[in-house]
Amino acid sequence: MKKVTFILLFAISATQLTSQELAQIRFESGSNFSGFSLMTDGKLLIRFSASGNIIDWGTEEQSYRNPSYYSPKLLPYNGRVDYYGKEADSAYVGKIKSIGSCQFTYYGSFEEKSKKGKLKSAGRLLFDYFADFDLKELQGKIKLLGTQVLTYYPSYSDVAYSGKLKSVGNTSVSYYSSFEDKAIKGKIKSIGGIQYAWYTSYDINFGPGSLKNAQYRQLIAGITYIVQ
Repeated sequence: MKKVTFILLFAISATQLTSQELAQIRFESGSNFSGFSLMTDGKLLIRFSASGNIIDWGTEEQSYRNPSYYSPKLLPYNGRVDYYGKEADSAYVGKIKSIGSCQFTYYGSFEEKSKKGKLKSAGRLLFDYFADFDLKELQGKIKLLGTQVLTYYPSYSDVAYSGKLKSVGNTSVSYYSSFEDKAIKGKIKSIGGIQYAWYTSYDINFGPGSLKNAQYRQLIAGITYIVQ
């Protein structure tokens, strides 16, 4: 019985170490969805652009004094990284095939234009994109990150946030409208239940457009949102 229990615990631990999960969503200029990150192999962070391209991987440098600290570059990863060779489909020749235990697949050359060559899976997480027959402003944008469905504000929305990220799963994102002060219009107003306030153009002593009340990193519904 003890042997069976040990085997089960070992199997569960191994699954946890090799599983992938959506860890971070990033915004730049306090406004624009700029990318996301997956956590795998326990501490290995893999960063992606908003279009799903792998841009960096490694471990994240953190500050105990400043919980909002964000390092633009990750600490180097010394593990194995493999790439697709010349025998692969032309849509993903030379692209990253695996980082550590995380395997990547891509949409092939036979796929529609909006998906061709884009990331299809990272380990057990699946990715999907708006298709060629969707609204023009949505075509090619990510609509599925693992179990999280992404939505965007339609083109007829306020010009300050038209086309911007509207929700990640059940977490909604709102923005200051074009009627707001010029230093804060288009900036994030809320993510889930977290409210964001920014210094306006009248706050000349505090840096107009800089964050006023919230931390730059917020853990919301199991995902860390980073507003740079």
